[in-house]
Amino acid sequence: MKYYITLSAFLLSFCSAAATTYVPAVTDSSLPTPQQVLGFQVGEWHARHDQIQRYFEQLAAASGRAQLEVIGYTHEQRPLLQMIISSEQNLQRLDQIRQQHIAAARRGEELRSDAPVIIWLGYSVHGNEPSGANAAVLLAQYLAAADNDEVRNWLNNAVILLQPTLNPDGHDRFALWANMHKGAAPVADPQHREHNEPWPNGRPNHYWFDLNRDWLLLQHPESRARIAQYQQWLPNVVGDYHEMGTNSSYFFQPGIPSRNYPLTPKRNFELTSALAKYHAAALDQAGQLYYTEESFDDFYVGKGSTYPDIQGSVGILFEQASSRGHLQDSINGPLSFSATIQNQLTTSLSTIRGAVDNRRELLSYQQEFYKSAQQQAKNSKVKGYMLTESADQTRLAALLDILQRHHVEVYQLSRDWQDENEKYPALSSYYVPLQQPQYRLIKAMFSTEKNFPDNTFYDVSAWTLPHAYNISFDTVNREPAQSGLTETWQTRPAEPAALPMGAYAYAFSWQDQQAPLLLHALLTEKLVVRSAMANFTALSGNGEVSLPAGTMVIAAGLQQQADWFNRLQRVQQRFSLPVYAINSGLTPQGSDLGSNNFAVVNLPKVLLMAGPGINSTEAGEVWYNLERLAGVSPSMAEPQQLKQLDLTRYSHIVLPDGNYSGWQDAEVNQLKRWLDNGGVLWGHKRGAAWLAQTGLLKADVWQGAEMSSLIPNNDLSYKDKELLAGKQRIAGAIYQAELDLSHPLTFGFTRATLPVFKNSTFLLQPSGFPFVNVALYSATPQLAGYTAPEYVPRISQSAVLLAHNVGKGRVIAMSDNPVFRGYFYGSSRLLVNALYLGSSFSTATN
Repeated sequence: MKYYITLSAFLLSFCSAAATTYVPAVTDSSLPTPQQVLGFQVGEWHARHDQIQRYFEQLAAASGRAQLEVIGYTHEQRPLLQMIISSEQNLQRLDQIRQQHIAAARRGEELRSDAPVIIWLGYSVHGNEPSGANAAVLLAQYLAAADNDEVRNWLNNAVILLQPTLNPDGHDRFALWANMHKGAAPVADPQHREHNEPWPNGRPNHYWFDLNRDWLLLQHPESRARIAQYQQWLPNVVGDYHEMGTNSSYFFQPGIPSRNYPLTPKRNFELTSALAKYHAAALDQAGQLYYTEESFDDFYVGKGSTYPDIQGSVGILFEQASSRGHLQDSINGPLSFSATIQNQLTTSLSTIRGAVDNRRELLSYQQEFYKSAQQQAKNSKVKGYMLTESADQTRLAALLDILQRHHVEVYQLSRDWQDENEKYPALSSYYVPLQQPQYRLIKAMFSTEKNFPDNTFYDVSAWTLPHAYNISFDTVNREPAQSGLTETWQTRPAEPAALPMGAYAYAFSWQDQQAPLLLHALLTEKLVVRSAMANFTALSGNGEVSLPAGTMVIAAGLQQQADWFNRLQRVQQRFSLPVYAINSGLTPQGSDLGSNNFAVVNLPKVLLMAGPGINSTEAGEVWYNLERLAGVSPSMAEPQQLKQLDLTRYSHIVLPDGNYSGWQDAEVNQLKRWLDNGGVLWGHKRGAAWLAQTGLLKADVWQGAEMSSLIPNNDLSYKDKELLAGKQRIAGAIYQAELDLSHPLTFGFTRATLPVFKNSTFLLQPSGFPFVNVALYSATPQLAGYTAPEYVPRISQSAVLLAHNVGKGRVIAMSDNPVFRGYFYGSSRLLVNALYLGSSFSTATN
């Protein structure tokens, strides 16, 4: 039996202070309600991801309006859900609708008059912003159960993609915390433990990454699954639901008008404003406070509300004041979890209403977006980009894979090609043409802009992908001949060749990104490995082979396991790296294999400082990259535990950005004793600053206050306060370092310049001692992104990486985070080298 209600009646029942069922007074009673499945009313408890999944499964099984898909899995193996909601007729021809939609948008085919608008609603990418995920339960129920003229119109004219929990791992971390502290009566005191999560809190994913910064970078399975669906569907409207501070109200875009990404068409912002009227009307009717245009921006194209804007969609950020639990006092009165859910549901419905009402305009805009992109590409002097990398095919493939996932076409050169004075070798050079649908996205990915109309940034001002992967790239003003290009790039892992038995030694280059993983696997199998401290040539079955500094050598005479060759062969088959069989220890050039110029390499045992006081995002980035790029899963301990730790268990200690002021003389002396016995101590950003402050690092620094003093602050009006703050910070830009390629910490690099990411004003001063300055900023260091002009000369006088002895150990310090957001594969090699080659240099400072 079906019952009918109006949407306003549904919301009235939802908004009632006395009502906590959140269920329409009358609906299709054959469908399960959230309370029946969850065992409680929405908002009474924080629903876990598995509970949301169970409700979605039962709703989809009972309703002809909904299809549920598992589109991937998180690091902790929670399923990533996508529910597709539309009319039964649309669901029966869903793939046809999708294909027609893509053809009309990207290929300019005829736009059907009955084409539905594609609406994407994504919730709670930050795990401790749960109002969206819980609202998604109510939204799914309403769309499946309500049977009124408005909802029927929506479902006939829209395909709604609903992703309830974009970050299930973080979501469950927070739900557990909030639920375990819930009292018989909710406690609204902001100082109550429920409202103050422990480190690292529920915002990030398993590895403590902010997934809302990963839409472009795609370092995590959650993002890769999401973008695969985005590119498959190419939605017209994207709703991105978040929470903000408890004392705020409700925000929806447009954001600050001067902080939009320059390549986003003006029509996008006009449509955003048109949809904003629907949100305003709905919140007005509910009597809720809200605001627009005063905060947030649409600049960084790698977050959820801006990534769609650069691809013909209209992305809209929603920010709800957070109860951070079940009930919390705010300047606007007690804020309940129920009220936060209510607002997210209200604007979810207004998004659908606005999108359906503006269906034709949104579909036409998207089609025109791609048509104008093709015309702009045709008119552009720059025809495309050339990417070149010959020594590290793994790192290059990682970049090409990201491009491919964003539906960017890339072609390999099948023969050598020259553009003006630049030569591009076949097979290791790739062409990215601008004449393709993703023209604007490509321009954003490769952008090296340094100044913008508004130089105040909510997030980073640069993200140039080739710089992050340390891949050489150039703009080209003509296209390679089509006959010189192969098909669009696809991953083709090379088959490792079988190793011949009986060689004097085996060796592999250190230049490829897989080399550290291969080395770790060999050391884990207890093979003995040495690293070359300089270039050499060796005799192999195919003649002389030239091997660079850093090459790893497995000499037969050093092995202690009877089955060592079987272990070597078994490990080698897991990697697509060439391993050379060397026939003699006598080398034609360079040191012979028995020389002391082949350093001992040991399996690293790493302790990572992670806990209260440490920047959890940067600690997570180190953790993740050590595992992915070095094969090392570190031990992790909180800084306040240091005195209780047995440091003899560790060969390396990593101090990421954080506050180490709680460490006093006892901890300094403890670390010094450990260093005296041969430990390797790494610190970056505030970790490096602490090393310098204590004297463990023999270097001076420039701190933020000293940098800020370089910018004049006199004769300013109060209205200039934000402008000054924007100049005084480095929100995130890319700079060029110059490497000492003879230093073991730079082995594997083939170019003396390296892009590094900087998002703080901390700087290391160059050392006056010889051989300590491993990397310095270039004389003209700014590669991409905004930096106040007053800062650039000081940066050019600074050091990027310093390293020297302390007793038998080593201290290594870096001014910047080498593993920023997980995608700076180039600079990450410095940290990886510190693990395997950190004891292979010797530099005195006395």
